[in-house]
Amino acid sequence: MGPSTYNGKAQTLRFGDNEFCWGKRTYIMGVLNVTPDSFSGDGLLGKLDLIVEKALVYVEQGADIIDVGGESTRPQSVYGHKIFVTEKEELERVIPVIEALRKHTAVPISIDTNKPNVAAAALEAGASIINDVSPGLHESKLYESISLGDSAMVLMHNYDRSKSSDVVADIIEDFQPMVEMALRSGVSEKHIILDPGSGFGKTLNQNLEILRRLDEFSILGMPLLLGMSRKSSIGRVLKLPVEERLEGTAATVAIAISRGADIVRVHDVLQMKRVAVMTDAILRCPYFDEDQYD
Repeated sequence: MGPSTYNGKAQTLRFGDNEFCWGKRTYIMGVLNVTPDSFSGDGLLGKLDLIVEKALVYVEQGADIIDVGGESTRPQSVYGHKIFVTEKEELERVIPVIEALRKHTAVPISIDTNKPNVAAAALEAGASIINDVSPGLHESKLYESISLGDSAMVLMHNYDRSKSSDVVADIIEDFQPMVEMALRSGVSEKHIILDPGSGFGKTLNQNLEILRRLDEFSILGMPLLLGMSRKSSIGRVLKLPVEERLEGTAATVAIAISRGADIVRVHDVLQMKRVAVMTDAILRCPYFDEDQYD
């Protein structure tokens, strides 16, 4: 099976010497939380050496992208209320990390943010991808105020669709104006990646349905990212805490790849890289020299 086609032709995205050929294989985005309150329990705020060390381990384990985030997206943080990080505080968290990583690795860095100024500063510091996690961000002046150049943008669906009767159809409909706004603002079509936003404004059954019907998003003609790693949907199905959701995450990664995901966003890079390689070997039909695998 050759590379996937988007809008009728195979597309390749390049960041320096890093090439992403959609459909050839699955790409791994490793989650690097520069926070004190990550839902997954892996926040590393204030520990720059450990943050860089963890990122470099991710690279050794096979990460294709390092996703740096300075604000938790967990639904509740303290006393049942979302705690928002100021722009200044988020900049102080993520920019030193991006600058340090850029000195140690050429692997593309993604900035996971909902603030245009943080996104702009991250690109200047060496990030290559904006991971747009907020419905407010793509409605802002982000596209007009930031020159992406050769950088890419992940548009994540973050509307409340919990009462939708057909969540996949409604997300597809919601994506269209988001993409159109990005294109009108000068973002290149080949630089847009879509994330249906599992866990954001959806019910448990809707999150499972999105995964089950992920292939339907191919109608939009753009590469897909899926992030279900350690999510509460897995915990609710398996009745397990966040630190025991490895196998559940592995199942979602394998199914996502089988349904057309191009990038999977994960916390457990080593294990999910192995899942992705094995799933790709089954689905994408690479040629193996049998003598090397005896």
